Amino acid sequence: MDFVVMVMFILVLSLTASPPFLVPVLGSRYGQWSTERKLINSWGSEDLVTNLPGQPKVHFQHYAGYVTVNEKSGRALFYWFYEASTLPNDKPLVLWLNGASGARLLIGRKGARFALIKKVDKVTRNLHVSGPGCSSVGYGATQEIGPFIVDSEGHALKLNPYAWNTEANMLFVESPVGVGFSYSNTTAEYDSLGDDFTANDAYTFLHKWFLKFPSYKSRMFYVAGESYAGKYVPELAELILDKNKDPSLFIDLRGILLGNPETSDAEDWKGLVDYAWSHAVVSDETHTTIRDSCDFNSNNPWSNEDCSQAVDEVLKQYKVIDIYSLYTSVCIGNSTGSEQTTLQVMFRSTSKMMPRIMGGYDPCLDGYATTYYNRPDVQKALHVSDGQNLKQWSICNMEIFKSWSDSKESVLPIYKKLISAGLRIWVYSGDTDGRVPVLSTRYSLSSLGLPITRAWRPWYHNKQVGGWLQEYKGLTFATFRGAGHAVPIFKPSESLAFFSSFLRGESPSPPFER
Repeated sequence: MDFVVMVMFILVLSLTASPPFLVPVLGSRYGQWSTERKLINSWGSEDLVTNLPGQPKVHFQHYAGYVTVNEKSGRALFYWFYEASTLPNDKPLVLWLNGASGARLLIGRKGARFALIKKVDKVTRNLHVSGPGCSSVGYGATQEIGPFIVDSEGHALKLNPYAWNTEANMLFVESPVGVGFSYSNTTAEYDSLGDDFTANDAYTFLHKWFLKFPSYKSRMFYVAGESYAGKYVPELAELILDKNKDPSLFIDLRGILLGNPETSDAEDWKGLVDYAWSHAVVSDETHTTIRDSCDFNSNNPWSNEDCSQAVDEVLKQYKVIDIYSLYTSVCIGNSTGSEQTTLQVMFRSTSKMMPRIMGGYDPCLDGYATTYYNRPDVQKALHVSDGQNLKQWSICNMEIFKSWSDSKESVLPIYKKLISAGLRIWVYSGDTDGRVPVLSTRYSLSSLGLPITRAWRPWYHNKQVGGWLQEYKGLTFATFRGAGHAVPIFKPSESLAFFSSFLRGESPSPPFER
């Protein structure tokens, strides 16, 4: 009888104790975890994803759902969290954000903002967009570094052998509200979105997320992202540093990792046009006109008509290729006509013959993700809807893009602050990206005037040159040879090795390991 009483007492404690508490995880879906006891939080367990359509069997758990960041306005951010595939309790937590837009810098200067809305519409109509208003689930998690890649035009998932959750616990957030599944019940808020708004919501999100998953509150923490996240990430890191002065709000931020990041408007623009010229996208005459007439440091460089027309010419040339990946095919899935349809079929056939592991690149991934996340069974599995009242998911929200009200012209002052605080800062560039090209990033980092601690040199992966590397006092910069804007899509194995080096704080493989 005493044994029965003791068992009942333990059961009562498990149901009433404040989280976290130990519960057994059941089911063959989770492989090795099916026979182990795992530390989880009662609130977080409500978001456990158990029946994701098309998901391959995995040996880790993942969670998806909402965190309300403002109760009064009904503002909530959607997240998807993947535990590390092995030893999750021993590995850091990494937040991934996506960000920059196809023609964001056209309206970066306040003086030219409204006058250029029509120009932005004209340019972005035929440009792939990945910026304020775009989804980290649709890009980072689904196409780049998550464990599941959408395949077969949205009908299934395949395992990504180079997923970053092999090295860390990975958290993806659709930010700001209006992006992906994230929303606000106060629609007027969509008109006031900007950098500061986004940083504050992301910060609030983190602390509320830690209430769901308290075992991660004291974990080593990093923030990573690409493109316009080049502004999101430093701004959030600065906010964390400032708030860490209050011990009760402390987050153990160790560093930031940025890929092809928008950094400083003037340098980004100069790099964009110089790169287009140096890679034979535009003529000598167009480049000369830009060089002679454009002052990208001015409040309104577009007031000079010669400058404006010459930059239009650059963007016009980029409309016929993929600005994010100069040397790969464009997606022609929506095109019509027998010739284009034949090309489409040929491309898809070739694409399937070149699997991801061999470096194959499918430019139609955006469409596959859109199909998948608008499925009723997928939304139900991700705790987005009941499977009946669906939410319309898109990979980018162009209304947010066009109405963005606050964009810092440069985050280089924040870089200096983060360097002074001793954070690890690594920046990388795919060298076939024309949108935020390697030249833009080199111009921006050069303007910091940091002392060089290790000179420019190649770094290696599997005995081949992965790119080039330079280490400064407080910052590391690397290129990825032959990679476009979203580097992990093009160089998945190299990217994972680079990410692992970043977490260890060790330089990528040096030449002598070739």
